[in-house]
Amino acid sequence: MEAPASTVYLKDYRPPSFLIPEVVLDIDLQSEDEALVQATLAVRRNPEGAASGTLVLDLDEVAVEAVAIDGEPLVPARWQADARHLTIRDVPESFRLATRSRIHPRRNTKLMGIYTSSTGFFSLCEAEGFRRITPFLDRPDVMARYTVTLHADEERYPVLLANGNLEAQGAEGGGRHWARWVDPFPKPSYLFAVVAARLDREQDSFRTRSGRSVLLQFFVEPGKLDQGRFALDALKQAMKWDEERYGLEVDLDEYNVVAVGDFNAGAMENKGLNIFNTKLVLARADISTDGDFNFIDRTVAHEYFHNWTGNRVTCRDWFQLALKEGLTVFREQQYAGDRYSRAVARIQAVRNLRTGQFPEDAGPMAHPVRPAAYQQVSNFYTATVYQKGAELVRMMHTLVGPENFRKGIALYFRLHDGHAVTTDALVEAIEQASGADLGQFRLWYEQAGTPRLAVRDRYDEATHTYELTVTQSCPPTPGQPTKQALHIPLAVGLLGPNGREFALRVEGEKNGRGTSTVLSLRGETEVFRFLDVPARPVPSLARNFSAPVLVDYPYDEDALQLLLGYDSDPFNRWEAGQRLAMDLLLVGVADFRAGRPVQFPDYLAQAFGRVLADAEQDPAFAAEALSLPPEVVVAEQLQEIDPLAVHRVRFAMRTFLAERLHDAFQGAYERYETPGAYSPDAVSAGRRALRNLSLAFLMDLGAPTTRQRAVRQLETATNMTDALAALSALANCDCPERRVALDAFYAKWQDEPLVVDKWLATEALSRLPGTVERVRDLTLHPAFTLQNPNKVYALLGSFGVNQVNFHAADGSGYRLMTEQALLLDAVNPQVASRMVRNFERYGRFEPVRRDLMRAALEQIAAKPGLSRETAEVVGKALA
Repeated sequence: MEAPASTVYLKDYRPPSFLIPEVVLDIDLQSEDEALVQATLAVRRNPEGAASGTLVLDLDEVAVEAVAIDGEPLVPARWQADARHLTIRDVPESFRLATRSRIHPRRNTKLMGIYTSSTGFFSLCEAEGFRRITPFLDRPDVMARYTVTLHADEERYPVLLANGNLEAQGAEGGGRHWARWVDPFPKPSYLFAVVAARLDREQDSFRTRSGRSVLLQFFVEPGKLDQGRFALDALKQAMKWDEERYGLEVDLDEYNVVAVGDFNAGAMENKGLNIFNTKLVLARADISTDGDFNFIDRTVAHEYFHNWTGNRVTCRDWFQLALKEGLTVFREQQYAGDRYSRAVARIQAVRNLRTGQFPEDAGPMAHPVRPAAYQQVSNFYTATVYQKGAELVRMMHTLVGPENFRKGIALYFRLHDGHAVTTDALVEAIEQASGADLGQFRLWYEQAGTPRLAVRDRYDEATHTYELTVTQSCPPTPGQPTKQALHIPLAVGLLGPNGREFALRVEGEKNGRGTSTVLSLRGETEVFRFLDVPARPVPSLARNFSAPVLVDYPYDEDALQLLLGYDSDPFNRWEAGQRLAMDLLLVGVADFRAGRPVQFPDYLAQAFGRVLADAEQDPAFAAEALSLPPEVVVAEQLQEIDPLAVHRVRFAMRTFLAERLHDAFQGAYERYETPGAYSPDAVSAGRRALRNLSLAFLMDLGAPTTRQRAVRQLETATNMTDALAALSALANCDCPERRVALDAFYAKWQDEPLVVDKWLATEALSRLPGTVERVRDLTLHPAFTLQNPNKVYALLGSFGVNQVNFHAADGSGYRLMTEQALLLDAVNPQVASRMVRNFERYGRFEPVRRDLMRAALEQIAAKPGLSRETAEVVGKALA
């Protein structure tokens, strides 16, 4: 049984007593069952740390065989190794520590440290995996230069990689070989990486703007080389973009990327040796969707951008995780806006925030972007750290402007390159470069919860004055019953009755600000007065989603239709359509639960019809505007969640729109077919998105001719985007064609693991009765294994977001998830804890489901030997 994890508090941070500026590793991969790791560490006392004559190093499932200081072996009385630490007594001020340890890669199902996959050895060290390789001060503020020598069988593992640049390599006796890698830059242990495997290689080069030629290499599973070119080209695009946007160059002589099928994360930014989940590298038109291509492009860029925002400047401790992740997600979002549709990229980012982070902020695992405490750091790789963290950076960008923001980032690198710092260092650099006062803004990093802005207005026709009164509030969250007022940027425009936008002049300011302005809300309630407003306006609030808040303003349907039709801010045009639908959905849910008929007004169909009619201008935007609010977002608006009611009412709205706009959807389906060879470019992807969305609406009506159209599209599709759209539509249709299509799809693609994952997810997401039993059957299918995170996320992860079947009223979905989570906890606790989070917000549900989910959590909590990762999630949910 694992010992309960103790809570780590930010307030208790202390600098390490020792520093380790140099690490020399010799890793002998003797077999998949055993590896010998010899480490030589240059250790010196930290003048800023507490004085101590005892060195305590972290370890986890490492067998320490020998310890020496300055070449002299230590007697057993001087050192002791237990399950978590290597303790060495009476150490000098400065010394070289040598240890010899053994690890067991094949047994390492946690996939942290060095482990085996089908083609060889791989590693993942973030956050605390390096201690599973060798004893070390495994914390991010201990930064060292690494020299690593790998030894392995040459025939079985011809590729030997580590961080930095290849210094030397050669053959050894007995068919073995070695390679030595040197990383010239200091880095924390979480950025350490090694690979020894049989892999195919795609090679290219990149010439920096200063004229250096950098070797680029992508390593993929044998036979997959044709699927790696897109990601390699994406890396070159990202390198070019970072030079142009931020003046940042790649800093090594070579840059390597490796794809592996068994990986807990999406990707890892290890210095010069990025290791990726195969699903975020491998791409080809017949096996990858437009979404896959987009996600691969963005993720490759994200991990490369970490080279500066995360690697060259890293986080002092794990409470500062958003320092690297929030900033890098923001940079990734900027990149996506430049590469694709800026409006669509922003809409998708906000949708992800609302479906993932807003519920997290309202649940038992709510925490600030910079948490004050944690038990298991792996549980804090959350939407709050990544997505809300990015929104905080975006708000600073909005408050100081693009030019000052870039100056601030340049100053940040100039001051902190090669150091481990806190989020305050980033804020201070932007503050210093811009002259802005961001003192109150820092509260965003310290307070959890999603603020709500209550906005009310008044128009004085006699003086042509318009007032906005804005009141901010934030609900209590765990450990934070009361909240302070935040500094919130509120971007605003004003539209006249004819849709024309008014020029803005804010009282107290000398100059006008065009037709859009950013108001700085600092107090609990503030009044902003606009002068020379010729008629009562409709306010366009929080343009481009200027802050991660909920805006409460009493729009009527006429105002929303005006914004949807005329707002110059594309995000708020989309938002108006979402609000229009949301208001009606909430009324419908209330009617459904009260036993009243659910009906929708004609103006809803008319508004959506206008979007379809204008789709030619931007089909990608039209597809987003026609997508109804997700069920989880609708549920968040309810005092008590009834997932069946939400599902039924939302489906009723879909069928209402499909009936009223049948001819328009059919016309769009026929009009937006993309001719010629497949391309994942933004225009082509937008046309496919609108065409396939039209098919999905039409399929909701269940007409035989539409079913035949879906079958034909599935059978004749030349790309996975169209094939999967047709399959998903059929998977949600109770018709004879359904089972035939799903079985044929698997039979065709059973040898392509990433496509099999799509099939598993499609089965698990079906809204039809019988899905719980089908998912249970699939847990025994040869295509599924708990050992592979991709399979778990595809089947169980997808099932967990299936609002109608996971939340089946008889509790069968909960029982299935509980059984699988308990099995998974013994294999991979990190992945298991993510599955258990599907239960964490049980208190928001109606009584029957609430009691069933709580019982499931209690069953999980009662398991002897429950992992620390899962125990933390369950404990906080039940608290």
